[in-house]
Amino acid sequence: MTHLIERLPPVRGEYRADASIAQLTWFRVGGPAEVLFRPADEADLIDFLAGRPGDIPVTVLGVGSNTLIRDGGVPGVVIRLGKGFASAVVDGERVTAGAGALDVTVAATAQRAGLTGLEFLSGIPGTIGGGLRMNAGAYGSEIKDVLVSARAVDPLGHAHTLAPVDMGLSYRHCGVPEDWIFTSAVFQARTGDPATIAQAMIDIRDAREDTQPRRVRTGGSTFANPEGGKAWQLIDAAGCRGLRIGDAQVSEKHCNFLLNTGDATAQDIESLGEEVRRRVLESSGITLRWEIRRIGRSTPGAGGAA
Repeated sequence: MTHLIERLPPVRGEYRADASIAQLTWFRVGGPAEVLFRPADEADLIDFLAGRPGDIPVTVLGVGSNTLIRDGGVPGVVIRLGKGFASAVVDGERVTAGAGALDVTVAATAQRAGLTGLEFLSGIPGTIGGGLRMNAGAYGSEIKDVLVSARAVDPLGHAHTLAPVDMGLSYRHCGVPEDWIFTSAVFQARTGDPATIAQAMIDIRDAREDTQPRRVRTGGSTFANPEGGKAWQLIDAAGCRGLRIGDAQVSEKHCNFLLNTGDATAQDIESLGEEVRRRVLESSGITLRWEIRRIGRSTPGAGGAA
């Protein structure tokens, strides 16, 4: 039987078959990627997309902070943007960042250059690519507030430069087709005092420490806030604080976070999330929308809530 790699175009980056990707995510769960591809740079990514057979699915995986890999693994090719997409460069009052750059790295780059307006990125656990995909935000600001342009590659390998007005950005939503891959973005900042900016970032870090579970296996904020409300308040009111399925648990500290407290499976975590949604709908009439991205094949079987 021909392995998938043998059907893929030559690249300068790296292919790995049957690659474990659970450790690339914060939950540390899930099955393998049929093929993991780490492109060398944007040109390598373009060549891959232009040359791949159209029947092979492609999934992009960032730093895995808000991603749940299902237990059956991910078919096709999983693309992980690495060092070739991790730069952050200052030019005047603008910062150009690769899609693989950590949000906190971009915030720190701006701070060192005496640029303010990007401090909120230090409170977002993820990469710029993931932030663009969900219009990520924290502490009163979001990506669309500071975005000048984004660059993305479509499934046929054509590169596009997009203005915010082209992207359909709204609360935790981006209208760019799901199969387009972001490669970089330009952000507008403004001149400020480096010490003041640094203190603002410390305040954001401290606020996260005080209110969110830290140094645990979690996927960050699980559900988007409904209009005019807070997801955590609805979850708490529905009696879900501390709810468990196997080793998956709703955080006692912030109940819009799900935790892997030991040997939870992806099925445990997803089933727990669905049970939370069911109870919130029953108690409030509101259907919570998943903010965590769930990808791959499910496997049958799940425990009951406790």
